Amino acid sequence: MFKKTYIAVAALAACASLSQPAAAVDVKLEVVAEGLTHPLTMVSPPGDDRRFIVEQLGTIRILTADGKLLDEPFLNIREKMKPLLQDFDEEGLLGLAFHPDYKKNGKFYIAYTARIPGVATLDKHLWWAHTNTVSEFQVSKDNPNKANRLNERKITEINWPQFNHNGHWIGFGPDGYLYISSGDGGYANDWGIGHNPATGNGQDMSDWHGKILRIDVNNGDPYAVPKDNPFVGKKDVVPEIWASGLRNPWRCSFDMGGTRELFCADVGQNSFEEVNIITKGGNYGWRVKEGTHCFDFLHPNNHLPSCNDSGMIDPIIEYNNCNVTQDCKGLSITGGYVYRGPVKDWQGKYFFGDWSRTFAKKDGRLFVATRSGSKWAMEDVKVVNMPDFDAYVLGFGQDNQGNVYVMGSVTTGPVGAQDKIYKIVAP
Repeated sequence: MFKKTYIAVAALAACASLSQPAAAVDVKLEVVAEGLTHPLTMVSPPGDDRRFIVEQLGTIRILTADGKLLDEPFLNIREKMKPLLQDFDEEGLLGLAFHPDYKKNGKFYIAYTARIPGVATLDKHLWWAHTNTVSEFQVSKDNPNKANRLNERKITEINWPQFNHNGHWIGFGPDGYLYISSGDGGYANDWGIGHNPATGNGQDMSDWHGKILRIDVNNGDPYAVPKDNPFVGKKDVVPEIWASGLRNPWRCSFDMGGTRELFCADVGQNSFEEVNIITKGGNYGWRVKEGTHCFDFLHPNNHLPSCNDSGMIDPIIEYNNCNVTQDCKGLSITGGYVYRGPVKDWQGKYFFGDWSRTFAKKDGRLFVATRSGSKWAMEDVKVVNMPDFDAYVLGFGQDNQGNVYVMGSVTTGPVGAQDKIYKIVAP
């Protein structure tokens, strides 16, 4: 999710980033909401100035157009979820997407970790961690600030072997289809219970783990597979797959402008963090590669000099992870958004961050990247009005005006109601 669960202890020589650093970009952060518990993202319905906040512990809160955080949740699904650990957990309520015709049909979609269904049998899934579920709900007919929690329609259910690497960002693309990010199943190195021992889940095209999925929620029961998905009709390939080779895509977003590209930050193993632009049928390397480097799942810190990476797509951004080198940016990348707000100099820049440089204290990082040919130039972000800004960076949000927001936490686990959301503004 937003940090590494398995800490590497071996040393690795510092490697140059794909993105050559430049002078830091100055920003100010304005607090727009506080008293939250592990906010993971904030999105707005089409044509609506309200901002809906996803809290990991299982609630969706509303920040009104005039900046008031409503006390009563829009939706509370805590009883549907597997109970969360207070010190740290990668499970919970993970994603929210509003239907493109939300104004007319009131439909929205959530991604969350449910209990494994069934009874005590010898079925292998009984011993797994949870079921990653995407469900459809509708807003109440009587209250636009309240969801009808009784009309859940389950869209996808993926049983999950471990508690981590869930991904499960969800969002509608410009084509009207629902996209779902899916991590490799958890643990480490794409290896162990629930992982394909030969290839890892990321390269197993018969498996939903480690993929970007694309489905049509307007047709079928509970959905249809778009006919132009890249692997429709291919033998032994899941037709829902849009792209493959991902480890833990922790957070994705569609650009509101430009050519509406899909950006996904993918959390690395021990050495490298990366951002990819996801394209139809793309293979982003995991577990053959970690970033631009050949990966050995049995010796994860010793990258191979060569590997069979034919047809695989390298990231647009890569930086060193602090697990194994001091010349580093952080422990776990947190994907953001392309800026399309009122600041002209920031148009088309990608704001993102890292959960923290260390586990021991709140040391989240903010970055911005600018397109530079096929790669992007990465810069640090300097918060001029909060020189002592310290938070774990859980996620980012965007409103319908293109402004970008930072989800910050003071704790490693989903407890406390002490967290804040910041709007990124010009200094």
